[in-house]
Amino acid sequence: MRLQIQYNKITEKDRAAWSEFVAHHPENTVFQSPDMFDFYQKVKYYTPHIFLAKDERDSIQGVLLAVIIREYSGWKGRLSSRTVIYGGPLLGKKDAHKVLKALLETLTSRLKRKSVYIQFRNFIEWPHEMVPVFESCGYRFTDRLNLLVNTTDKEKTEKAISKTKLRQIKNGLANGSIIRAPENIDEVRTFYGLLKNIYQNRVRKPLPDLTFFEQFYNMSQVGKLGIIRLIVAHDQIIGGVVSPVTGKRNIYEWYVFGLDEQHKKKYPSILATWAPIDYALENKLEHFDFMGLGTPLKPYGVRDFKLHFGKNTTNPGRFSKINNGLLYTITEMSYNILRIFNKV
Repeated sequence: MRLQIQYNKITEKDRAAWSEFVAHHPENTVFQSPDMFDFYQKVKYYTPHIFLAKDERDSIQGVLLAVIIREYSGWKGRLSSRTVIYGGPLLGKKDAHKVLKALLETLTSRLKRKSVYIQFRNFIEWPHEMVPVFESCGYRFTDRLNLLVNTTDKEKTEKAISKTKLRQIKNGLANGSIIRAPENIDEVRTFYGLLKNIYQNRVRKPLPDLTFFEQFYNMSQVGKLGIIRLIVAHDQIIGGVVSPVTGKRNIYEWYVFGLDEQHKKKYPSILATWAPIDYALENKLEHFDFMGLGTPLKPYGVRDFKLHFGKNTTNPGRFSKINNGLLYTITEMSYNILRIFNKV
């Protein structure tokens, strides 16, 4: 099979074929879809890049959607730039090894000078025979756990959740907490302000610009990308979650928070996690995907919390390649210093 990799120049015909390829792929995900490409284009400091592997008949045999993320503009943006691929690439059945290698080589060639590192955040455990293809292109595998909650049967789903968490969900709702969608863009901005405060003072990790959440909300209003759910008590936002949705398959936990210390008996964090699970049950989706439980041997309090909602852990891991060792070292040192002083 002769292959060509089409990069960023997408016609309407290409877009339709791309959408169809993703929709019918057994591991399809919204993160590799044209809608996600459109979303990234509207977010400040985000730049999407799409790679389509085509055969001699101009038929798509592979899709790889990557996004370059920065925290700032100018030289500081260069230091913080990283290429992230969520849930991809998606490969066809024909010559999958060849398609994967061609996509990886083109991705690396095109983006290695535009970002400090490239990272694949896998949603599946890649077959063992495919791992050497990543390695041959300079990508190193690291373990990264995840948790999938089966949502095809409500009784089984609730049975997998700890009795304590089920009781807290019930009590939170009984004590006045409400789960609902945002009523307007201003509520999304309030959600963002609360989330940003938590990221700066507790999580100490980079958070996307406000435009990320505004654009996600705008697209969710027309049935694209996924849902946002707020936890509200006495007309006050006390928690919430941003959850992409893949067709009738999966719903994900992308960004989530709850003001537990201020509203202990209303259990906002627990309800924020329960909200997409409940949505999945109501809409007959297959799984709720936590999108990460940390590394296996490193203690992680968030993992302990999440494991109260199920035990179906996986290790999809990550493939990473450092493009600029010096900039990577500087970035890591700067980032750790900023974390100490609560600046990120």
